[in-house]
Amino acid sequence: MKKIILTLLTLGVLSACMQTNKQNTTKQVTNNSPITYPNTKRGDVVDNYFGTAVADPYRWLEDDRAEDTAAWVKAENKVTHDYLNQIPYREKIKNRLTKIWNYEKVTAPFKEGKYTYFYKNNGLQNQYVMYRKDANGNEEIFLDPNTFSEDGTVSLGQVSFSKDGSIAAYAISEGGSDWRKVKVIDVESKQQTEETLVDIKFSGLSWYKNEGFYYSSYDKPKGSELSAKTDQHKLYYHKLGTKQSTDQVVFGGTAAQKHRYVGGEVTEDNRYLFISAAVSTNGNRLFIKDLTQANTPLVTILDNTDSNTFVIDNVGSKLYLVTDLNAPNKKIITVDATNPTPNHWQDFIPETKNVLSASTGSGYFFSNYMVDAVTQVKQYDYDGNLVREVKLPGVGTASGFGGKKEDETLYYSFSNYVTPGTTYAYDAQTGDSKVYNKPKIDFDSDSYTSKQVFYTSKDDTKVPMIISYKKGIKLNGKNPTILYGYGGFNISLKPKFSITRAVWMELGGIYAVANLRGGGEYGTQWHDAGTQQKKQNVFDDFIAAGEYLINNKYTSKQKLAIMGGSNGGLLVGAVMTQRPDLMQVALPAVGVLDMLRYHTFTSGAGWAYDYGTSEQSKEMFDYLLGYSPVHNVKQGVDYPATLITTGDHDDRVVPAHSFKFAAELQAKGSNKNPLLIRIETDAGHGAGTPVSKTIDQYADIFAFTLWNMGVKQL
Repeated sequence: MKKIILTLLTLGVLSACMQTNKQNTTKQVTNNSPITYPNTKRGDVVDNYFGTAVADPYRWLEDDRAEDTAAWVKAENKVTHDYLNQIPYREKIKNRLTKIWNYEKVTAPFKEGKYTYFYKNNGLQNQYVMYRKDANGNEEIFLDPNTFSEDGTVSLGQVSFSKDGSIAAYAISEGGSDWRKVKVIDVESKQQTEETLVDIKFSGLSWYKNEGFYYSSYDKPKGSELSAKTDQHKLYYHKLGTKQSTDQVVFGGTAAQKHRYVGGEVTEDNRYLFISAAVSTNGNRLFIKDLTQANTPLVTILDNTDSNTFVIDNVGSKLYLVTDLNAPNKKIITVDATNPTPNHWQDFIPETKNVLSASTGSGYFFSNYMVDAVTQVKQYDYDGNLVREVKLPGVGTASGFGGKKEDETLYYSFSNYVTPGTTYAYDAQTGDSKVYNKPKIDFDSDSYTSKQVFYTSKDDTKVPMIISYKKGIKLNGKNPTILYGYGGFNISLKPKFSITRAVWMELGGIYAVANLRGGGEYGTQWHDAGTQQKKQNVFDDFIAAGEYLINNKYTSKQKLAIMGGSNGGLLVGAVMTQRPDLMQVALPAVGVLDMLRYHTFTSGAGWAYDYGTSEQSKEMFDYLLGYSPVHNVKQGVDYPATLITTGDHDDRVVPAHSFKFAAELQAKGSNKNPLLIRIETDAGHGAGTPVSKTIDQYADIFAFTLWNMGVKQL
């Protein structure tokens, strides 16, 4: 059984309302050509927090529907692209990205009903195409999202099949939005059989037999669909043959059931529905409903959000749950559905010193452990006996090992920072692995290496970092280096191959990834050590990583760039405002940058476990104000060359964060370095971004980075 997933302006001219009391500002860049930033009006909005007045002069940029916001976006993009287009080797980088990207990519197959399905991209297709094979091996296209729109900005999300595989429901995203539409089709004819379901967000699609499916959503917000607050998630059941307007609310919609994230999952045997409900991105309540009888009540398994707990499988009434309750590194327990509360739990696979994630398939459990961010997999039977440790192809990240009980073959992928992802077929009876698909990519992995080091942070905490580069590189402090980090939400950065990283290393660059506190690499304690009033630990860890790279001659201040997205964008924004002397280039992407107001947009209030909120207490407000990037830009400081990236349809971390940060930097920064923002149109937080847009974006990022490190030619 799968884990319940809790996922958790470009038109017009520069309007007259933007001509303000601020003069045009001409700044000098690396190549001595001038940058004239758009005039950005300053409003007079002031908020009061616990007696402290905080000005918010760019509040007007929060209105993504306003004409003056659209005009500002267009003007900023023109300045940015005019700058990027003058870099002589930008096109050369784009051409190399395009060439290396152009290889066939095939995912692991899975069986549903009479067919075996898989995804494939022939190289440069904007979106992966879903294929299927019949019992005779005849192959055909099942769903091609490249036909959903001319520019590839409509992407295919989750595809879920009825229990006999005869019906499929699939989600689509338009322009990168988290809001989804769901279509239901007959798998034989591929024809739509139901009206399109709309306004679905942060949702799985879990079928009950062949009769209908469960999905989750919010009421459509008043105001902007992209930025208005969405606060109460609900679980619905859609019965085939009925209108969405008649769909039953299964959970949510009442004060007692108010949660920001709700998900439902039906067991493989159709016996139970499990409902997970959370008020933030960490911790959940858990309920069970017996589906074998009509009108059965919800039974509570966990009535608090003190742990992350979900059901992984069942055998009859015997449940198998993964939990970090009293087990910071997680364990698997068993309990009977008739008495499912924690006082009846029994350890099945006990907690170890390494963080656990788990899957099931072929009648076995697979425990995937992180050992200093590197994968180790162990296979257990349903009596809890260790069958074997799975022999992996090397040191890196393995993922997969999931499937139905009757599947004879399971699949997993393996990669690291220098090894492209290869799919393996695994025989659960013998433990043998065979290559299923190895990509034919124009990249010589043998010429590159990855090295794990442990460095010391400000408070003497040891932090792991993996550094990847071309073999034979000289440690002379002259190597262009990107330091990447995230540090939040219990998310672990595991070694994984990336085409863009490969190109960066081909260009002579070093790529370093630091496993900061706030992540999940060492369990709950590692996560909690980077949350709320301990968030500075994350920034200190990142700063110490940069200092390590400089002190050990991998690079120098003049050749160091820092990079991160979403919570990692916050990381970059905080570190570049705290230590602008540390790096030459800063690359904050889709960042959470206004820490006083993040919780007022979309589902942002659900991030409070990690951040706290400015309304929580004076102490929390003071702490947030102390590092909030938007509020810590100082007048006249030599900030590093900065390229902020965001999407105009990002309804998870709304682009206003990036807009405000860019406006502050351009208004206050010194004349030394370019401070630019690149706003992708018809794009969201990242998922589903067309390949063509991704290539363009990274060509811009790498060209900007190298140019501002003083690289004049490639």
